Order: sequence, then structure tokens, then C-alpha cells
Amino acid sequence: MQRWCLIGLLVTTMAMAASTVGAYDIRDALRGHHVTGENYDRSFVKEWERNPPPGFPTLSPQNVKATAAAIKLYEKIVAKGGWSRLPDLPKRTVLRTGSSDPIVSQLRKRLVASRDMEPSTFFDEYFDGSLLKGVKRFQASNGLTPTGVVDRRTIAALNVPADVRLRQLKKNLQRLKQYSGLGKKKYVVVNIPAAQVEAVKGDRVVSRHTGVVGKPDRPTPLLRTKIHQMNFNPVWRLPPTVVKKDLIPKGQEMARAGKNVLVKYGIDAYSGGKKLNPKKINWESSQPFQLSYRQQPGKENPLGFLKINFNNSHSVYMHDTPSDSLFGRNVRAASSGCIRVRNIEQLAAWLLEGRSGWSRGRIEYVREKGKRIDVSLRRRVPLYFVYITAWATKDGVIQFRRDLYERDNVGEIAASY
Repeated sequence: MQRWCLIGLLVTTMAMAASTVGAYDIRDALRGHHVTGENYDRSFVKEWERNPPPGFPTLSPQNVKATAAAIKLYEKIVAKGGWSRLPDLPKRTVLRTGSSDPIVSQLRKRLVASRDMEPSTFFDEYFDGSLLKGVKRFQASNGLTPTGVVDRRTIAALNVPADVRLRQLKKNLQRLKQYSGLGKKKYVVVNIPAAQVEAVKGDRVVSRHTGVVGKPDRPTPLLRTKIHQMNFNPVWRLPPTVVKKDLIPKGQEMARAGKNVLVKYGIDAYSGGKKLNPKKINWESSQPFQLSYRQQPGKENPLGFLKINFNNSHSVYMHDTPSDSLFGRNVRAASSGCIRVRNIEQLAAWLLEGRSGWSRGRIEYVREKGKRIDVSLRRRVPLYFVYITAWATKDGVIQFRRDLYERDNVGEIAASY
């Protein structure tokens, strides 16, 4: 059943190209032959996206020095001419281990140029094991699932010019410096372009969570605040943006079809604190704009079983969800600004450390029973919503993410994969 809520009506889809097998390789596709074969290992893709490895903290103070070093490296790469653009792949065509074609040679040179693999002339046009490792390294450090299969999305990421990446590194170094004083503190960070949530303590990622962030036309705001409360099995109070852009248009559409949006989705409308008869609301008038709306806890409540609260002027929060389908996708910009968090019970248990009587087991019990409980943290935990698209970590790995909201001022190319 269609479910609309604070994540809006948009469902982001990820195109999955078909791979070639057997005697077919990339040249067969380029010649116009119909190539069939198995799809990606979708279970691996979903598992990687839903459960990313902890890695290093995005806001680690050590990343400032590492990113400055990455800038020097990219200045040298740009001075040497950067890298050449790879040709686009035909639809439903991929490069993978065993492919043999001049394009593979170009791919190899591209990865050598960005230091994702060592130079090699052995089997230059053959997709071998060393190239496989280079492709996976590039994908993982560019926010793509490291399948080792080169599809159109990977090509698009490879084709972001070196000078654009350099400009992103310089801009993001300034962003990182704003958080260089975090040190060994305990905090939570949401990196919006990565659509990931990190629980950090002692400059170490305790847990990393897949998130869903705001759509480009309803972006998640930048924030510096503190988490102070959790609502278990919460009532959803529809935020103004959702009411205006989702609820009312849907209500008008359904009313014209003789249906009632509030009845269908179990939402209550209020005027001055008084609950109204949903069938008496005129959706074509100004009345719906003057009302407030709530949805009680339950299976259809888009907040799921937990809402994490922090003070802000944007009416955003972090929350669970009754459906985790988006967590298994590589592109996860689909909300109205709030953050959906996978494995939120793990994050909640960590936040409630030191709060008497609150263990992971009790959180699971509250989920199972569906009881409404509000819990204040014993000590507020700093929370940062940041926009970091390029950085390096202490191990020397240079990371890039999509410029989701095009805030790096480098054009669409860094956001188009």
C-alpha cells in the first residue's frame, strides 16, 4: 500500500544494469549484439548499503591534515593534465572481470591517475584481478557499493574531472576546520551527502548507520544542536512542509475521487485542540491550511517506534521507519528534511548509556509492546548535520560523495551519479 509521510511521495529508484557472462564481453555489446546475463548480486548491494563498515570519523581532527595532503596530491594530478574522460557505456552493459576491450585500458589509466591502483602494462586491455581491486577501491571511496562491476553510474563518477575534485577538496577543508575541536568528545554526526549517521566517541566510530536524507527540493538543513529526548512509539505531528506539499494536495486529489485522505491513512485533524470529523473538511477551501494533524502510534505511523528530538528551528528530527526499503539503495535522498535511521535501536542504546534501566533489551521490549514512553537523556549529546563531500582520512584514503544539493559550486557533474 502506498505510504506518504515526511519522506514525501517520491520513491528514489536505483537503476541496476545487467551484467555479461559466458563468452560475451563488452565488445559484443558495443557491436550491437543482444547480451543477456545475471544481474548484480543484489543481496550484497543491499547488505552493504544497509550495514556500512564503521570506518573513520568524518569529522576527525586528523582529517584536516590528511585533507590538506590530499589537496597537494590533486594539485599535482591537475598540473599533469588530470585524467581523460571515459566513454559512456551502452544501456544494460557493464565492464567486469573477464572483459577485454580498449575501454578497459582507458579504465586502468584512469584509476592509476587517481592512485586507486598501481601502474601496470600486463594484460592492459583485459579486466583482471588487479583492476578489480582498483575498481572496488574507487567505488568504496566514492560512495558507491564496491561490487567491482563498472556500470554507467561508476563511469559517471570516474568522469568527474580532477580539477573539480580539487576544488571540492579545498572547499571541504574549510568545512572540516569548523569541527576540528571535537577531539575525543561523544557526539552524533549526519553527513548529508553520504546519507549516513555516525555515533562517535574518543575519535572512533562506535556505529555507522545508513540514513535517508532530504530531497534536493526539500534539503536537510545544517545543524549544530544537542539530542535531549527520545519518544518511543511516538505520535506523528505532521510538519508544515508535509501538510502543505503532501497532505493537502493528496487530500484534494482523493476528495475529487470521493475518498478521504485522513480516513485512509488514519490521521486526525485538529482545530484549536479540538478533533474534527474528517468527512466535514473541505479540501478545496483554505480550511485545511489552518488545521494541525496527528497520526497515532501504529504500523502506519511513518516515525516507526522511535523519534529522536533535538532543538532546531526547521521542525526536523531523526526517526525510525515502518519500512526499510530505501536503506538498501545507493541513492537515499527521499525525505522532507528529517533523517530516517537504520538500526536506530542501537543508536538509542548508545545515547542512553548511563540512564538507569535503559538497556538494548528494554528498548526491544518497548518496541515489541508498543508502549508510549518519553525519555530524557541524562546528559545531552552534541549533534551535527554537516555537508562534507570530499575529505581524506588518516590512512591516506581520499573520500568523495555526490554533491547532492550542489553546494560545492562545481556544477551538476559532481551530483549526477
